[in-house]
Amino acid sequence: MFLQTIDDESATDEVAEIYARHKAQLGFVMDATRCFTARPDLLPAYTDFMDKIRAGFSLGMREWRLITLIAAKHIPSTYCSHVYAKQLIGDLGSKEMVLAVHSDFRTAGLSAADVEMLAYAEKITRDASKVEQEDINRLRAAGFTDVQICDITLCASFRCFVSRFFDATGAAPEAIFLDPDTNFQTAMTVGKRF
Repeated sequence: MFLQTIDDESATDEVAEIYARHKAQLGFVMDATRCFTARPDLLPAYTDFMDKIRAGFSLGMREWRLITLIAAKHIPSTYCSHVYAKQLIGDLGSKEMVLAVHSDFRTAGLSAADVEMLAYAEKITRDASKVEQEDINRLRAAGFTDVQICDITLCASFRCFVSRFFDATGAAPEAIFLDPDTNFQTAMTVGKRF
C-alpha cells in the first residue's frame, strides 16, 4: 500500500466494525477495503454505497461479476480482474470459459443479452461520452428494463472509480484470488504487475 492505512489492531469505531464484518465474510480484510482508511471517515460511506448497489442489483451476481471483469480489463485493473475472474470460474463452469469471455465476450458462447450487456459496459468503461440512445434501445430490445440498464451503468461506472482508486493507492490482489495456473494469472494481469 502506498498510503498509511489502518491495520487490524489499530481499527476503532466504524472501521473496526467494517473490518470485523469483512473478516467474518472472508477471513481477512481486503486491500480494497483497507486502502480507504487513509480517509477513515470515507470508509463507511464507501462500504454503505457499495453494499446498497449490490443489495439492490436487479441482475444476478453472475452478471455483476461479468460486467466487472470486462470493465476491469479496459480500465485496466489487474486487481479487479483477478478477484472477479476467480469468482466467475464457479459462475461460468470453467477457467476456459472465463478466459474466452475475457478474450472476446462476443464469441465466447454467451447469450445475446449477455453480449449486449457487456458491450454496453465496455463502452462505458472505454468512453462513456460515446453512449447514445441506440445503445439503450439495443439493451431494451435484448429484454433489459430501465432499472436493469441503470444497474449495469452503476456497476460499470462504480468499477471505473474504485479500480482506479485501488491502483493509485497501491492495493494488491490477495493470494487467495491468484489462481495457481500461470497462464490464467498472465491473462488477468491487464494493468499493473504485482
